[in-house]
Amino acid sequence: MTGGNRGLGLRIVKALAARGMRVVMASRSAAGGRAAIDLLGDLADRVAVRQLDITDPASVDRMLLAVRVLLGRCDVLVNNAAVLLEEDSDSVVSVDLDVAHRTLETNVLGTWRMAQAVVPMMRAQRYGRIVNIAGDLGRPGTVGHGLPAYRISKDTVNSLTRMLADELAGDGVLVNSYCPEVVPQDDDPSLFSAPVETPVWLATLPDGGPTGGCYQERAPSRR
Repeated sequence: MTGGNRGLGLRIVKALAARGMRVVMASRSAAGGRAAIDLLGDLADRVAVRQLDITDPASVDRMLLAVRVLLGRCDVLVNNAAVLLEEDSDSVVSVDLDVAHRTLETNVLGTWRMAQAVVPMMRAQRYGRIVNIAGDLGRPGTVGHGLPAYRISKDTVNSLTRMLADELAGDGVLVNSYCPEVVPQDDDPSLFSAPVETPVWLATLPDGGPTGGCYQERAPSRR
């Protein structure tokens, strides 16, 4: 679970651990990951914390080595780590391309790098589930609306999801994206939350389940 130490990521970690799964919570900040463990209560013994920078190939290699040593396999990858950088323009014509580069480096190439890292293990065991957190970014009021670089990055994650799903269709690996319909939190409208039922469902799909889809809610008939 990348970006697992807060927000949606932490809630997915808790939900998967509650289902009996062993979870590796990856956090860019090791201290942030350790602090998050204290929020897990009785589930903490099912969760290991590892520092991870998805933009750094060496960091990703260390993470995969830790997974091999701790668990011996990787059944599920949830790609949640992302950046939401301040952009100086809401116009794709004039946005700062340095900001776009940093956004794409994390949100697209980091997600892609993690998928490349785990796929050999999943192929070898003929089983895997990859869940990419993308975005429902076209409507006013959603996270990323008015941020061209962020929107492009998350749209590209959906394209990456479909391409991975096509390539891995014969390997027992199902790849889907979750595009959360975020809602303001009552106690602070500047903060947003999203339900975890759909990403947890995608992480635990049975063999023969859907692949290559982008889901907002757990409603396969809609896609």
